[in-house]
Formats: sequence, structure tokens, C-alpha cells
Amino acid sequence: MLPTALLAVLLVVLLVAACTGSPVVITTSRPAPTTTSPAAPEPPSFTLAAGGDILVHPALTEQADRDGARDFVPLLDGLRRAIEADVSLCHLETPLSAPGAPTYGYPAFSAPPEVATALKDIGYDSCSTASNHTLDRGAPAIRTTLDVLDAAGLRHTGSFRSPEEAATPLLLDVKGVKVGHVSFTYGFNGIPLPQPWMANQLSTEGVLAAARAAKRAGAEVVVASLHWGDEYRHEVTGQQRAMARELLADPAVDLIIGTHVHVVQPIEQVGGKWVVYGMGNEVARHSEPRGTTEEGIVTRFRFVKGAAGWSVAEASYVPTLVEFGPPIRVVDLTRVPATPRRTEALERTDGVVRSLGAAIAHP
Repeated sequence: MLPTALLAVLLVVLLVAACTGSPVVITTSRPAPTTTSPAAPEPPSFTLAAGGDILVHPALTEQADRDGARDFVPLLDGLRRAIEADVSLCHLETPLSAPGAPTYGYPAFSAPPEVATALKDIGYDSCSTASNHTLDRGAPAIRTTLDVLDAAGLRHTGSFRSPEEAATPLLLDVKGVKVGHVSFTYGFNGIPLPQPWMANQLSTEGVLAAARAAKRAGAEVVVASLHWGDEYRHEVTGQQRAMARELLADPAVDLIIGTHVHVVQPIEQVGGKWVVYGMGNEVARHSEPRGTTEEGIVTRFRFVKGAAGWSVAEASYVPTLVEFGPPIRVVDLTRVPATPRRTEALERTDGVVRSLGAAIAHP
């Protein structure tokens, strides 16, 4: 019902209009309808996780035998949540034996093929294979290792079965984004490389050439796995820092993830990009454990596409520890109850990772 006063005004208006023949326009005080602008779409993004050295000593194979028929999954299962991402990269430090063939430990490794199926089971997508142990069992072991990885459904780069394979960049399809992965090592423990294409030997020029080839092949982001540094030292060498700066200054390299030294090294942001100097051992059982050789990290990065291209919007790391039990298990230190040993490992890892000033934390 209209109020009485408003009715009276309306009657006057109608009478005036009737006398003059003018049209009547009536407005009310009701609010005009509002429209909501659609939310801006989220920019394209993906997450990447990477882990340290997979170094399979005989004691780990013995544990896998106790857990089942060479079942390495229970040993590694504590990493499953840490490496859960749109793409996950591992570093396979040692060659792999063919099914049923003998396996070997230090100094000339060859790990059981079941390692590859376990890495796939816990969530890895691709492995770097260039390390100082790549030639431990000679050139034929490169083919065997890559055949085993293929059978497990794991992609790979760093060592190769043919010149054609070496010349073909590894591109991973990650949520529709092409991510290139290159892998290089400082050397092969004094073993001559039979053919230059069989494995990637580390140099600034070599890494840049491979990264640029990946970009030409369509990679939008390129990750470089570098096997480098001084063993058992948390401190980064001057050579590592100089090479990292030169590589990250080039638009072809978007992220560096380091392996080899068997202990955790710092993470640093250089020119808006990230370098992980050393992720330590993801799993190992050295004959003379040092405490620090059982500590590692899984690194995690969220890449986002902006107006200037792809960049890391979030960086984090997950501290890990190989516990000898028994049984031997890898644990995620952010998901297990504290003990004196776990607290020691966590505090040391946090201190080392942030020692070059990186503002980075656990996820």
C-alpha cells in the first residue's frame, strides 16, 4: 500500500496531466539493482617438488628384503606427502641392475631395479641420472638403468643410450605447461666418459646450451639438476655460487636444484630466482654414518605465470631424516613426534638452509 500523502500527490499529478495532456513519469525510491563483476581468473600455476640423493647401500636392500620381496616402498613411504606436487623430481645417484642381476654397493654401485618402482609408487615423475656414479658399472649400465626407469614409468635425463636421445630435450607436461629438465655432474670418479653424449658433464656453457635447447623445443620453465660441491660440507663453494649466478642470470634457467655432497646446503634467492645448493641424502646408509649424512630436504616451489612470464611465487622445504630403527625408514620431520635426535636434525637443517639469508620455511 502507498502512504496517504503519496496518494494525494499522485492524484494531483494525474489531474494536472489530464488537464495539460502531459505524460506522467513516476519514480520510486527503490534501490537500483546491482551487478557483480566476475572474479578475475586465477593465473596459470603449478607446483614442483624435488628430493636429494637416492643412494642405495646394501643395508637398504637388506631392509627392503625384510619388508617384502625387495620392497623399497615402506622405506621411502614417509616421503609421500612431502613430494606430492604437480610434478616431482628425484635424483638417482646410482645405476640400477636388470631384474635378477647382481647388485653392488660402494664404491661401484648398482642398485636393485625395485628402487625405480618404489620411486614411482610414492609419487616421483622423473629422475636426474647424471652423477659421479653414472659410470660405476661401465657404459652398458647406462642402458640398463634407463631401461629399468622406462619400465617403471619414470622419465629421466642426464645420461643417455644414444646421441639422438642425448640431443632430445626432456619436456614434462605439467597441467598443460611444458617443463624442461636438464641434469649435469661435475665428473665420474675418474672414469673416462666413453662417448661425450653418454652423460652430461658440468660446465656453465653446457647447462646453458641444454636449457636453451629445451626452451627452443617449447619449454616454458627449465629446471637444472646439478651434481656439484664438496662432499660432507654444508658450506657452499665459491664455484657453486659463481656458477649459480651466471646460470640464473640467463633467461633459459629458471631454477637450480643441487645434489652430491650428502649433507644439506643452503638455499638462496639470486636475482628473483632460486638455487638449492644441496638437498642432502634423501635415502642412504653409509658404512660410517655422520649424523649429517642422514639429514635431507625436499624442496617445493609454486610457479605462477605473470605478465613477465613464469616465476616462483612460493618456495618452501620439508626437512627429512633417515632413521636406522630398526626398521630403517625415511621420515618427514614436520609430520612425526619430536625426539632429541629429530629435534637436533630439524634445528641443524633449518640453520643451514637459511644461512645465506633466504626467507624460506616449511610448508
